Amino acid sequence: MRIVIVGAGMVGTQLARHLVLEKHDVSLIEANEERARHASNRLDCLVIHDGGNSLSSLEEAGLAKADALVCVTDSDEVNMITCGLAASRYPKLLKIARVRNDDYIKLNAGENRFLEDRAILGIDYFVHPDVEAARSVLNAVEHGAMGDILVFADTPYELGSVEITGGSDFDGLAMKDFRNLVKEDSLVTLVERRDETLLPRGSTTLRMGDRVHILAKEQDLDHIFKLAGRSERALRKIGIVGGSRVGALVVEGLLGEKQRHRGSLLSFLKTMIPRSGRQVTIIEKDYNLCKDLAARYPEALVLNEDISDESFIAEERIDDLDLIITATEDQELNMIAALYLKSRGVHRAIAMVTGSGYAAIARQLGVDVVIPMKSVVVDSILSHLMGEGITAVHRLGNGDINVFEIELGPDTPAAEKGIAELNLSGGALVMLVNRGAGSGVRSSFIPRGDYIFKSGDRIILIAKDGGETELERFFGSFQGR
Repeated sequence: MRIVIVGAGMVGTQLARHLVLEKHDVSLIEANEERARHASNRLDCLVIHDGGNSLSSLEEAGLAKADALVCVTDSDEVNMITCGLAASRYPKLLKIARVRNDDYIKLNAGENRFLEDRAILGIDYFVHPDVEAARSVLNAVEHGAMGDILVFADTPYELGSVEITGGSDFDGLAMKDFRNLVKEDSLVTLVERRDETLLPRGSTTLRMGDRVHILAKEQDLDHIFKLAGRSERALRKIGIVGGSRVGALVVEGLLGEKQRHRGSLLSFLKTMIPRSGRQVTIIEKDYNLCKDLAARYPEALVLNEDISDESFIAEERIDDLDLIITATEDQELNMIAALYLKSRGVHRAIAMVTGSGYAAIARQLGVDVVIPMKSVVVDSILSHLMGEGITAVHRLGNGDINVFEIELGPDTPAAEKGIAELNLSGGALVMLVNRGAGSGVRSSFIPRGDYIFKSGDRIILIAKDGGETELERFFGSFQGR
């Protein structure tokens, strides 16, 4: 697959690095000379120092033969204009733009009826960083902020992560004995151990401090997490530090439908279904922003305070919260505030950080759920970039483990073959099958040795970076659209 990326910031370089590792043909365009030089020194791909809103630079990058154009500069307008420029010459090209302006997103979502049947400037997909981050936060809250959670559409199964505490039933447990302890239908899919990520085998022994990713039904995950040493607690009193864009979207999601103001992005993001009845406290140091938040969300308690002020934490009893969500634009403050408040008695903490590097540090230090904003955006883009059979891509660990959601077509090489016939390497594992999606009678199950791949099956597969060539040979779904 050939992809042209415009913008070599953190998202652009993360995306390019992943695609290069998976053997795709990548070209990167960056207007800033220092960024372009930095990317050229670190990425094995063509890097062009030029503006992306130039047709000549796009064609120099190979746009004429490309399968997709991804625009992730710091400017919404440059991203949109570049896609429009490309669409005028190459209308069949897949075009993805990162956009932060809410009005552009609403237009593309069909809020204006005259635009419902055509994309703006030929753009196929808009990716909104704040919406993607808020979606991840709300999903974590709905599942008790016990750890990172992946929810798979149309199945009762979820992939949850939890850190093993010392003295728990999981501490010292060999994987060959896992089913003797855990009776629920479940599967340990990944073990993160310091700087190492393992796809576990029967001989793997779990240890205190390991973060394990477990596939199980939603109602069973809580019990399994308890065996790992984590206790469940209702999250009714929730504090949000930072009332800017992401924080405001999270507040709206937590308070429920009656708090949604006209024109909210949440009003047509059907996947974000909040529950009401929670006590929400917003902590924001900007006075004018606090006035706006208080007017928009009268059911929330809005405090015009600095979270780094220790006396304020004691006076307002912030340490009595069930959950703290730190969503300021300062990732170091988010990490420190989350950890400090946990040390003061707050039961759970969710912290927003920029990338996967800080996410790994925050998890090691004890933050329950970490949302790496740039990585969330990259995952969203990858889900749109992959072949037609791939409906979603999620990255785990330090970004070197991928979870693919794949729909098998009639021409899939694996169709009518047994799972044992494929002889997948140790770097890949079929975790879950969702069968009968088109018939109205669905069944979801963790496949065993006698499973036969069928056309129409939706499978969830976990694989290490660099394994796409092998997976394409079996599933034929990794080509460009």
